[in-house]
Order: sequence, then C-alpha cells, then structure tokens
Amino acid sequence: MEKSTSSSRISSFYKLEHRQRLDKIAEFLGGSVFSQQHFLDTGNTGFQTVDNMIENAIGTMNIPIGVATNMIIDGKDRLIPMATEESSVVAAVCNAARQCRDTGGFFTHTSEHIMIGQIQLIHVINPMITKQIILENEHEIKNICNEVDPLLVNLKGGFKGMEVRVLDDGHEYNVIVHIFVDTCDAMGANAVNSMVEALSPVLESWTKAKANMRILSNLADKRLSMARATWRTEDIGGEVVRDAMLSAFRFADSDPYRAATHNKGIMNGISAVILATGNDTRAIEAGAHAYACKTGRYRSLSSWGIDKDGNLCGSLELPMAVGLIGGATKVHPTAQQNLAILDIDSADELARITCAVGLAQNFAAMKALVTTGIQKGHMSLHAKNIAVMAGAQSNEVDQVTERLVQGGKIRIDVAEEILASLRNKNRM
Repeated sequence: MEKSTSSSRISSFYKLEHRQRLDKIAEFLGGSVFSQQHFLDTGNTGFQTVDNMIENAIGTMNIPIGVATNMIIDGKDRLIPMATEESSVVAAVCNAARQCRDTGGFFTHTSEHIMIGQIQLIHVINPMITKQIILENEHEIKNICNEVDPLLVNLKGGFKGMEVRVLDDGHEYNVIVHIFVDTCDAMGANAVNSMVEALSPVLESWTKAKANMRILSNLADKRLSMARATWRTEDIGGEVVRDAMLSAFRFADSDPYRAATHNKGIMNGISAVILATGNDTRAIEAGAHAYACKTGRYRSLSSWGIDKDGNLCGSLELPMAVGLIGGATKVHPTAQQNLAILDIDSADELARITCAVGLAQNFAAMKALVTTGIQKGHMSLHAKNIAVMAGAQSNEVDQVTERLVQGGKIRIDVAEEILASLRNKNRM
C-alpha cells in the first residue's frame, strides 16, 4: 500500500457532506483498500441519524443481534434481544434459562432510580466548617437543582437528598458534595450534570472554595438491580457439577485474577442487552467493576450457594443505570425495535431483565468451565466464523463447520483445506 503523506489536519471536516468526508479519507490514505461504497451503506439507520449522534460520522458498524429464548423473569416469559459479536453468548443464556424454568426462572428486584452527582471543592480553608455550611443550606440546594429540570420534578423525580464528604487527597483536604437525584426512566447523566454545574457557583459563594470537578458518578450504588434463580441439582448434572460450580465461584470471589474473567462473563450478557437497547455500555461496565470492589478488594459480582434441598442457587447484584428516554435509546431506530421486542414500560423493567441475563450468563460460563470446558461450545459456534473467513459460501458453511468441529482444529488453514477438498469432490 502506498504510504500517505497527507496531513490529518482537516479543517471543518464535520461540516462536510457524507461523500465529501469519505473523499477526504480516501485522499489521505492514497492507494488503499479503503472502500467508500462500504461506508455509504448505513443499513437500517439513515446517515442523517448517524450524523446527529456523533461528530465526524462516516458510517456504521453492524453488530449481530440475537434473541435469547426460554427466559422467565418475575413470572413472565420474555424474549431478550442481545447485540454482541461473541458467538456463544446468546446460546449460553438460552441454555441457562431453559435449565431453571421448572423452578420459576428468574426473580428480580431494583432499588430507587437514584443517581449521584459530585462536586469537588478544593482550596478549602476549614473542611468541617465548609461541610456544615453546605448541609445547612440543603433546602436551597434542593431548589437550585430542581429548577434545572422541572419536567423531572413533575414526574416525581429530581433532588432527593445529599451528603458531604471530607477527602484527603494526599495534597490537601477536598470537600466532596454528593447530590442524589431520582432520574425516573432516564439514565440521567444530562440532568445530573446540569444540576451540579448550576449548583457549583453557589457553593463557591457560600464557602469561598473552588468548585473543580462537577459531574455524575458511574458508581450508581443507590440504583441497584438484583436477580436470583435456582437450578435443581438433577437438572445440571448432579452433585459433582453443582459442587464444582460452587468451588469455581469461591475461586472467583477469592482471587481477583479469576474474578476479572468471571465478571467479564457476567458482563457479556449485560452489555449485549445494554447495547441492543441503546444504553451506555461503558457506564454500566464502569459501575459494575467499581461495585465489585465495594469490600475493598475486587470480588465476584455474583454469589452462589445451595438451598435446603441441595439445589444450586445464584444471585447477582450490581448498579444498573439504564434508561428508556434520552440518548441513543430514543434516537436509534434499532434500539427502539429491540425495546419493542422486550415489551417493557419502564427503565425499572429493563434493569431487572438485564440483571437476570447477567446471572444466566454467569451460570452458563461456570458450568461450561467445570464440565466440558469453555472451548467446546464456544469454538463450535466460532467454527462458523472461521468457515466464512476461509471463503465458504452459504451452501458450504455448515459442511465446513461440521468437519472443523469433528476434527477439533478450528483454524482458518484447516478450514481452507476442508473447503478445497469439498470443492474438488463436487467437481468430480
């Protein structure tokens, strides 16, 4: 490929039309495999919508959407749209959900929809006096915050309380103000950020300190979701499998190296639902992993044990700041269709469903790891991707996949050999 000598300094790139932006990229790259036509096709989301969502947009990247079946959540059968590129995730949820249907499926709970906004006050003269001055003015603080978003207040949301912390950052004492905001069916970042920005100059005038940082926290530990489910011992392979899974949980809860992958498995399911519904995957991931450290060390987000009958019981608790209004959730047409599949009316329902999916994913991953190993199911599904990469056409994919799995070597070079053999046989 010819090396580019162009500059990445492209003035007013954001003002250009779609094709003009692609022309600029092609010009920058010189001789390249870059295809403008590929980016002109934005699928089922019009470019104008895409352009309004991010700056300097040039196209879209399609992520597969699958539907998890078999889920019963709080007594109601659900179909769950999941957006993910990882081949085994949707199948894992389906299998885990099927195995606990006879015990009622998943039971869930959520706390309030409280988000936390933070204001960092620095150059504080007397931190304890400053703390008290702020607390004495809580009523005025409430009025300032609620004036920012009267619609939220009309929906029974808005300012619900506050706390003030004194923090030694190793250089000086900071006074950290937390406001608690009920964001109703919104994730709430914009509302909370607007409130702390409106409040900051007032706090400065009261305390003579400087408001340095003003933003919400993604450790939404006052907006928790919980899910639990029971798997009968005979339905999962007996006591040997049950006890192996319990040992796997204890390993994850005791060792952060294992916990990181254990919790990543949980988030495989959660992030797929979050992405499918246009919510903020990064915020949910950040909050979950921070919450895993709530005891002072990184541990399992889930908890596993047995009931009085010896059945395997799992539970999951984590922050779940999701919304049905605002952001991509309301703008992206595919997110809207996925919400229609979920058939829900509130952010509370979405949080419950998502948490249940995370628990199902965790069960499936642990069971696979202590029985057949994670690779058997995962690589069987991955074999299809390898077959396509090797050049298999639609009528050849299943045959190549089957032979890859049978041979146990799921590699592109092996797939190419199998494909060549099939085509030679067909010519004869």
